[in-house]
Amino acid sequence: MVCYTHTNTHIGIKIEEGFDETNHGKVGNPVGMERFEKRNHPAGDFRNFLAAESVSHSAAVFDCMGCDYPCGVPIILEAIIGLVTAFDIKADVLVSLALVASICIGEHFAAGEIAFIMQLGALLEDLTVAKARAGIEKLVHLTPQTARVLRNGTEKIIPAEQVQVQDLLRVLPGETIPVDGVITNGQTSINQAVMTGESLPVDKTVGDTVSSGTVNQFGAFEMRATKVGADSSIQRMIQLVQSADAGKAKIVGLADRWATWIVAIALTAAALTWLLSGQIIRAVTILVVFCPCALVLATPTAIMAAIGNATKHGFLVREGDALERLVGVTKIMFDKTGTLTYGTPKVIAQKSLLPERSDTELYALCAAVEQFSEHPLGKAIVQSYQQMHGAISQKAEQFQMWTGRGVSAQVSGVSVLAGNQKLLEEQQIFIPEAAQADIQAALQKGCTVIHMVADGKFAGYLVLSDTVRTESAGMIAQLKELNVQPVLLTGDHENAAAAIASQLQMTEVHANCLPEDKMRWIADEQQKQESVCMMGDGVNDAPALKKANVGIAMGGIGSDIAVDAADIALVDDEVKELPHLLGLSKRMMVTIKCNLTFSMSLNFLAIILAMTGILNPVVGALVHNAGSVLVILNSAWLLKWKRRNEK
Repeated sequence: MVCYTHTNTHIGIKIEEGFDETNHGKVGNPVGMERFEKRNHPAGDFRNFLAAESVSHSAAVFDCMGCDYPCGVPIILEAIIGLVTAFDIKADVLVSLALVASICIGEHFAAGEIAFIMQLGALLEDLTVAKARAGIEKLVHLTPQTARVLRNGTEKIIPAEQVQVQDLLRVLPGETIPVDGVITNGQTSINQAVMTGESLPVDKTVGDTVSSGTVNQFGAFEMRATKVGADSSIQRMIQLVQSADAGKAKIVGLADRWATWIVAIALTAAALTWLLSGQIIRAVTILVVFCPCALVLATPTAIMAAIGNATKHGFLVREGDALERLVGVTKIMFDKTGTLTYGTPKVIAQKSLLPERSDTELYALCAAVEQFSEHPLGKAIVQSYQQMHGAISQKAEQFQMWTGRGVSAQVSGVSVLAGNQKLLEEQQIFIPEAAQADIQAALQKGCTVIHMVADGKFAGYLVLSDTVRTESAGMIAQLKELNVQPVLLTGDHENAAAAIASQLQMTEVHANCLPEDKMRWIADEQQKQESVCMMGDGVNDAPALKKANVGIAMGGIGSDIAVDAADIALVDDEVKELPHLLGLSKRMMVTIKCNLTFSMSLNFLAIILAMTGILNPVVGALVHNAGSVLVILNSAWLLKWKRRNEK
C-alpha cells in the first residue's frame, strides 16, 4: 500500500495563494466572520486547502494502522535528505532510526504505531497553518495606472510609469494621484488615508505637496511632478512592506531545536545497552520509547487549542507561530484612528453667539446647509444631528460648495456659511474675541471647528472630534497590569494625538507618523531588545504590521491590505479582548513547557525500564503512545481557558 503524505516540521508554514482580481485590492469594511473569511480566502478558498491537507494526513494515519511500514517511508526520506544535504538533525532522524530498527527485528506493530503518531503530529501542525499574505499584490493594485500630462497646452493620458520629474499633470475629482508633486493651480481636498491613516480629507492649495496613491476628492487641480517611479510614496511603501516581511524570522519547532541532543542520548543509550546486555531487542526498545512523538505533539496541539480559544474571542490567527511570538511582547504600538477610536468624527459641542438663536437652532441650521455636502465633515454633522434630533426639517436652497473651505446655502430665508477659517477670511468676517479662546482650546485638543455665519454675521461654531472606543481605556489599563507598555503611533498632528493619549493615560506618543516613521520607531525598540506588537487598521499601517514581532489588524473596519500584512486579525474590532489574547499566549507556552517536561520525563523513565529489560518494543510503544494521548488531553484544556477576572 502506498501512502500519500505531506510532512512538515515547521509551525506556521506559508501557503501561497492567488490574488483575487475581482477585488483589485480595494479597501473595504466588511462586517462579520462570514464576509471576513470570504475576503481572506480568494482563489481556491483556504478552507479547501485545509480539507485537502486533512484528507491527505488522515489517509496516511489510517494507512499506518493498516500496513506494516510504507507510510513511514516519507519520514525516512525527509530525514535522509535533510541529513545529507544540510546535515540537519531533526526529530525525523530519531523517528527513522526507530522505524528501521523495529522493522529489522520484526516488531511491525511498534513501527506502525510510531508512524501513526508522527502523521498525527504532522496533521495537527498543518491545521495550525494560516493563509499566506497577499498584501504586496494589493498594494501594487493601489498604484495608479495612468496620468493626465499637460504638454504644450494639450492634455494627454499616459502610463503613470512614463511620468517624468517636472512634468505638469492634471488631476480630476475622484482620481488617484499618480506621482508625488506640488500643486501649481487649483484648490482641493485630499484623502490621505493610504499614507497617514486619517479618515478626514486634508485641504490643499497652491504650493502644497501631494503624494501618490492618495485620492483627490473634490476640486480639479494641476501639479508639478517631483518624485516618480520607485521614488514615489506608494512605491516606497511597497518596498517597506517587502523589506519588513523578509526580515521577520520564523520560529522552529521545539522538538527540532532539541533533536541533536535527543538523537545523541538515544543512540548512546541504545549502543551501551546492546554492548552490555548483548540483547538487540533492548536497544530497539530504547529507540522506540525515546522516539519524540509526544515531543512532536507538544507544541502543535497546544497551539491548535489556543487558536480555537482565540477564535471564540474574535481573533483569527493567520500565522501558526504568532502566539509563540506574542508571549515575549513588552510593548504594543497602537494606531489611533480606527483602532483606539471609532475612526468617524462626531459633533461633541455647539455654541451660538446670536441671542436670537439657541445652540440647538444653530446646530439645525448647520445640518440643513450641510445636508447636500459630500465632504466627510458635512456628512458627520448631518448624521450626528439625525441621531440626536431626528430628521432635518429645514430645506436648503442655492447650495454651493467652496472647495477646501466650506459650503453655503439659503435656509429659511437666511444666508448661511459653514466652513473653516479660510472661508471667513475670504468673506472678511471676524471671530469675536469672546469665542476665540474657546475655539483655540478646542483646536489644541485636536478637534475640528466648523464656523457658522448667518446673514453676514458670525453666528457661532460646531466642534467635531473622533471619539475614543468605550473599551479602549479599560484595555490600556489591563495591558499595564500585564507589564506591557502601550505606545501611540499616529499620522495625526500632535494636538489630536496628545488629547487621545491623555484620555487613555498613555505616556509615550509619536505623532505625524508616515509609514516609514512607524517602521523606524518599531525598529528602534527592537534594537533595544524589546519585543514589539503593532495594532492598526489602515493601509499605512501595513509596513509596521509586517515589521513588528507580531502584527494585529482590525478585521472589521480595517483594510484588506492591513489584514493581509498582519499575523492576527481581530474580526469584530472588540479591542477589549486584547488582554485575553496576551494572557492566552502566556498560558499556551506554560502548557507547551509542561507537555515537553512530561514527555521527556516519561521517555527517560521508559529508557531505564527498557535497559533493564522490563519493557519490550510493543509495550514500550504503548507506553509512549499513552504519553502522546496525555499531551493531547493537557493541551485541550486551553480551549476553555479564561483569565481570572473574565466572566
